[in-house]
Amino acid sequence: MMDADSVLSVLDRLDREGVRWWIDGGWGVDALAGRQTRPHDDVDVVVADEDRPRIERALAELGYAHDAGASPGLPARYVLRDAAGRQVDLHLIRFDARGNGWQALDGGAWGAYPGDGLTGVGMVGGRRVRCATPQLQLSHHLGYMPEDDDRHDLHLLRQEFGIGLPPGL
Repeated sequence: MMDADSVLSVLDRLDREGVRWWIDGGWGVDALAGRQTRPHDDVDVVVADEDRPRIERALAELGYAHDAGASPGLPARYVLRDAAGRQVDLHLIRFDARGNGWQALDGGAWGAYPGDGLTGVGMVGGRRVRCATPQLQLSHHLGYMPEDDDRHDLHLLRQEFGIGLPPGL
């Protein structure tokens, strides 16, 4: 499990390397809500693609190594795990001239990280963190069939931020 202390140790290490990051996914939703609302297997961290080698070296100092067998893997995500099973999913984006991020996905598709979607601020373990906005979180949760954790996150976004949800969720 990826608890708040584990998340903060990863973010602290990235800060020491001067890496820009944003939390996405389940921890990103909980950060926006200001509290942990469910257990997390991983932390999704949005970073610039060109920072990957530096991030991999930095997190190796915390015991994380690339999990080449993770699926999906590249180009959608770059997964790092440690011996205790903690997992960091790097969402590698490339920035355009307008400050928007683009994540390469399988099959030549692209995921959008509009610059204004990377302006969220939340709390993890009492610390302010950068994260995807509620609107971007919703957008990223709509591209696949939601599981129970995803439904929890979407309902939390609705409860905390008044985000509208598609019918049936």
